[in-house]
Amino acid sequence: MSFSFHLATPVTRLAAWAIDKATVMAAWSVVSSLIALLGIFSEDLARGIMLVGFFVVSTGYGIALEWRWEGQTLGKRVMHLRVMDERGLPLRFSQVVVRNCLRAVDALPVAYLVGGVAALLGRKSQRLGDVAAATIVVHEAPVQTAGLAGLEVSKYNSLRGQQHVAARLRTVTPPALANAARQALLRREEFEPEARLALFRDLAGHFRRVAHLPPELEEGISDEQFVRNVVEVLFVSAPSQTKVTGRGGEPAAPAA
Repeated sequence: MSFSFHLATPVTRLAAWAIDKATVMAAWSVVSSLIALLGIFSEDLARGIMLVGFFVVSTGYGIALEWRWEGQTLGKRVMHLRVMDERGLPLRFSQVVVRNCLRAVDALPVAYLVGGVAALLGRKSQRLGDVAAATIVVHEAPVQTAGLAGLEVSKYNSLRGQQHVAARLRTVTPPALANAARQALLRREEFEPEARLALFRDLAGHFRRVAHLPPELEEGISDEQFVRNVVEVLFVSAPSQTKVTGRGGEPAAPAA
């Protein structure tokens, strides 16, 4: 099974960079004012800390947010972009560090000329930092709530109520993958039995790797049911908006 992603365009990446740059400069104006106070004791000391401090703030911003927000910074969130492992695997911390540390090289000699040329020449639009870290930047279309049509919500879902698990799944699952999983459920009867088992085994395996579930939440659950549970928490944000049905799709009995 393979998934395809829409690579981010140079224009959207530039817009995200501009937002991040403005955020970093706003933070740096505060930090630099504090460091400047050290000039009372030693101007050389203050100047040295200024040089190191700007690198720490500008590089640390990207590392901290891309790791905390699973491949996104403030600018990438606004522009619906996300950094991913180029094989579709979960992003590793070492990859985040490498691509952000090499940002200084990509920015040479001015206005990200080196990184821009590398992205234009490469098949995956990768700047040098992305090539070294084996990452890509993709565009994520917002999930359309209209996509809930046809989704039958089960009465029994071990993930329902697990807010931290649901939040993690929503963070690490691109909309394209969420829609692919939902389409797989809607069209499951069209697949040959072996293909159906393999499809949901692969989907469930991926979601289990990225969600880090406690064992009790998936005990005794088939791959297909697990994918159904995941799709429900991905698409259904408010339980009160859902139509809850029994195991056989019959309306659930009202509470006594």
